Amino acid sequence: MSFFRKAMFLGLGVFSLTKEAAEKLINEAVEKGEISRDEARKFIDEALRRGEEQKEELKTFVRQELQKLRIELGLVSKDELEELRTRLEELERKVQD
Repeated sequence: MSFFRKAMFLGLGVFSLTKEAAEKLINEAVEKGEISRDEARKFIDEALRRGEEQKEELKTFVRQELQKLRIELGLVSKDELEELRTRLEELERKVQD
């Protein structure tokens, strides 16, 4: 697979790329003369930066979708459950007194 084909796949959202995997990919391309060392370093930095951005975007998206689903299903959050538990304990103490 050519360097540019591999780079295209990276650009399509393969954001689980590790630094080691990126460096291996780039070193292979440098050895084959497909890119220079300077281009390789720039590419690794950019690919890793984009990967981190995509991870954060995915985390945000998943959180938002889970929140929507929680609301649609009428589920309570852990914080809401804890608040209800505390109120119930207070009411039980008042009834016992």
